[in-house]
Amino acid sequence: MTFVDTHCHFDFPPFSGDEAASLAQAQQAGVEKVIVPAVDASRFQTVLSLAEQHAPLYAALGLHPMAVAVHNDASLALLEQHLRQGSEKLVAIGEIGLDLYMENPLFEKQQALLDAQLRLAREYQLPVILHSRRTHDKLAMHLRRIEVPRRGVVHGFAGSLQQAQAFIDAGYAIGVGGTITYPRATKTRTTIAKLPLSALLLETDAPDMPLNGFQGQPNRPERIRNVWQILCELRTETPETLANALRENTRRVFAL
Repeated sequence: MTFVDTHCHFDFPPFSGDEAASLAQAQQAGVEKVIVPAVDASRFQTVLSLAEQHAPLYAALGLHPMAVAVHNDASLALLEQHLRQGSEKLVAIGEIGLDLYMENPLFEKQQALLDAQLRLAREYQLPVILHSRRTHDKLAMHLRRIEVPRRGVVHGFAGSLQQAQAFIDAGYAIGVGGTITYPRATKTRTTIAKLPLSALLLETDAPDMPLNGFQGQPNRPERIRNVWQILCELRTETPETLANALRENTRRVFAL
């Protein structure tokens, strides 16, 4: 079985400076491709360079809501500059979105940045990689207001079945990650088991979001196989059907 990790921050430790070995380790586990989302403007060139230097890596550029304090008009201008220049390895705008979990979220600024980036996704015909914590309904409202033709994925989803279905009905995929490896995550596991297979993508969010059994360790892209194995336990499809569908879904969303 082969996999695509649709969300891995490969520009951070423990991968930075150890890219070739880390990619070889991931490929031994069947990981063929990895999408690397940026989190702020200072990372744009690093992420693009990684994607250009390593065939399995693909880039997404965006302004993460958790770094809202450092984003400014110059950040948006630099993002548009890179989009205008274009690259075959630039496959999405992300990681973008909304977050009400952190202290002092500067939520008005978050929403303005999100809307600006959704408009760029519309203009440059790219999908979006969406972050959402305690904001699913608010995020859905923004997506209804600013339509992104290529849609994208709501990553690291941990909401209700109804919230997931609302994103799917709007054309967005749902990112399935390490949360489902925790038996106590009953709501998320039940939701993922019931969603249409055509809407699911695999992701790790490495080095964040450690899987059950790996707490306290940096997450890694090869652990996408562990996520898939738990998904096989939760759903009724055969493992081969799941793996094939997940690859096809990824190809469709990101045009890989």
